Amino acid sequence: MRPNILDPVFAPLSRLSGVGPRLTMLFDRALEHPPGQSARIIDVLFHIPYDGIDRSLSQTIASAPYDQVVTFRAIVESHQKPNRHRGPFRVTVSDESGDVSLVFFNAKAEQIERDLPVGAYKIISGKLVLFDGYRQITHPDRIMPGSAESELPRVDPVYALTEGLTARRVHNVARAALERLPHMPEWQNNSWLLQQKWQSFGISLSQLHCPQQIEDLKEGNDAHARLAYDELLAGQITLSLVRSRMKQAKGRSTIGNDLITSSIRKQLPYNLTGAQERALKEIESDLAAPERMLRLLQGDVGAGKTIIGLLTMARAVEVGRQAVMMAPTEILARQHYERISPIAVNAGIKTALLTGRMREKEKKSILTSLANGDIDICFGTHALFQEQVMFKDLAIAVVDEQHKFGVHQRLALGSKGSDVDLLVMTATPIPRTLVLTYFGDMDVSVLDEKPPGRKPIDTRALPIERLGEIINGLYRALEKSARIYWVCPLVSESEFLEDIAAVEERFETLNQVYPGKVGFVHGKLSGDEKEKAITDFVNGNISILVATTVIEVGVDVPQATIMVIEHAERFGLAQLHQLRGRIGRGAESSSCLLLYKGPLGGNAKARIEIMRDTEDGFRIAEEDLKLRGGGDVLGTRQSGDPGFRLARMSQHSALLPVARDDARLLLERDPHLASERGQAVRILLYLFERDAAIKLLRAG
Repeated sequence: MRPNILDPVFAPLSRLSGVGPRLTMLFDRALEHPPGQSARIIDVLFHIPYDGIDRSLSQTIASAPYDQVVTFRAIVESHQKPNRHRGPFRVTVSDESGDVSLVFFNAKAEQIERDLPVGAYKIISGKLVLFDGYRQITHPDRIMPGSAESELPRVDPVYALTEGLTARRVHNVARAALERLPHMPEWQNNSWLLQQKWQSFGISLSQLHCPQQIEDLKEGNDAHARLAYDELLAGQITLSLVRSRMKQAKGRSTIGNDLITSSIRKQLPYNLTGAQERALKEIESDLAAPERMLRLLQGDVGAGKTIIGLLTMARAVEVGRQAVMMAPTEILARQHYERISPIAVNAGIKTALLTGRMREKEKKSILTSLANGDIDICFGTHALFQEQVMFKDLAIAVVDEQHKFGVHQRLALGSKGSDVDLLVMTATPIPRTLVLTYFGDMDVSVLDEKPPGRKPIDTRALPIERLGEIINGLYRALEKSARIYWVCPLVSESEFLEDIAAVEERFETLNQVYPGKVGFVHGKLSGDEKEKAITDFVNGNISILVATTVIEVGVDVPQATIMVIEHAERFGLAQLHQLRGRIGRGAESSSCLLLYKGPLGGNAKARIEIMRDTEDGFRIAEEDLKLRGGGDVLGTRQSGDPGFRLARMSQHSALLPVARDDARLLLERDPHLASERGQAVRILLYLFERDAAIKLLRAG
């Protein structure tokens, strides 16, 4: 049960005075709440401003700088009503140093005359520009009586908003929410707080929502750092508890006899890389230990993770137990099954594929065989862990390409076997800071070499105006039986992004030039339709596959040698790298064309330049973290840090190792969080909704 002290902040936002149904709906949208869940007071408190507007009074109009928000006192000199339909209403205000024209479009004259009567002494705040040689402010932010300086905030916080919601409204609601924040015991180490010169949790929140100076909102400010550290510490304590629980759980030593693994190795047309051999040794050491394995295997696209997954599962079969390989999509699960099964069967392993679209009779037969132990390795999606799926003796679970496989799912594995070893694989190279953040409860193996024979991919950036030239140029590649991916960002036209080509439209264009050679696939197709399109592409029935990013993960077509990414400026770095990784998987040279619409912004230009400069996924991941934050690196959001509401890895990454050490020491000294600080930390865990950690404490 959540402590009663937190009840005021976990109450619905509608409990605050003045927050009715319409405002609640706007906050739900701004705070990205899932349907059916309404915003709470804590959600507004954690919706901190990302910038601020300095409202400090300028001495005179003449001293106020151009092209930024300024605030000054002035006397209303005159009104100039519109001289044409829809023309602006102008009000001239002045002081002893000069004058400013205030411009209002589509405004009611009576309202302006009431707010700015001639001769009135006012405080005016807004963005000052020089227009046709005259000072001008269009639609001032604030108009106040000249005597109301005490009511003018020195700094106005700037929040992320949604249509219909203003920064002032968010600020007012946040101030009301702060009044509901209870006094809570301090969960941080006092010496650490003194060293960092940090204030309490409540004061830090107040400094961000009600800043007294613009420095209070600058990047790296102390208040934000304090709150970020609170969140990081809550996350690291949770990961430590999960890790401890998994390690304490009964495990079984798995030491194979090399008969099956050596048979698999003999079938491979290549030798494993040094990185693959190193990762296998680390995995086999984990399997041999009496504790459960909990390991992350990360490697760049094409680094050879799948064969490591097969050799890992083969160890379970060597000792007479079972293994599963889970993939995020049925397409990828089927692809793994079709690629791996021939090698596995030749080595004496019995395999099966379990998907949600199977006929009931076929599914029932497989479920029976799994329960009887007649299947050694089963491939499928997360449906493998549904209640009706039972194993005779499951030893190892390999999870491929699943960034959202979080701590709750890692714990849920216990329902399929009391001693299941877990290997999570990802083709998204993850910077060390994010590994600590999202997989801090796991050991990590890195594949930083590519198998020999892989040729570099020629990556070029071209303006979208050369589209026709590129389409016609595909003829030469098709004459050589090349396979071509053509990636578009959206499925259909969007009123907000009208200039982005839709998949269907691009398919029609290409099909007119190359009739019968073009297919398409996107997320709105049924599973059967997607599978048919990709199968046709693999088998050569079509040569060009127009697609959205559904092909980003896992689809493996060695014959594909050309990747065209339309509107590349719309994609994140990690996503561009994943898409490019769909080609260059065979012996032929490959090319990636990044089509962009100019002019490019700074980040978009940097992303495209990095893509042209390197194929090193680990360097790309680090650059992506710098440019966009952690979300896109893990492929779960377009920007920001998924799972975090206050911490920003681009600003707070240095705090993460400290939080990890702090969590480890705290739990070593106080494993049940029973001390005075431990009790306060329990409140911290509930505050950041790390309820899984509390459940683990109760379970011992």
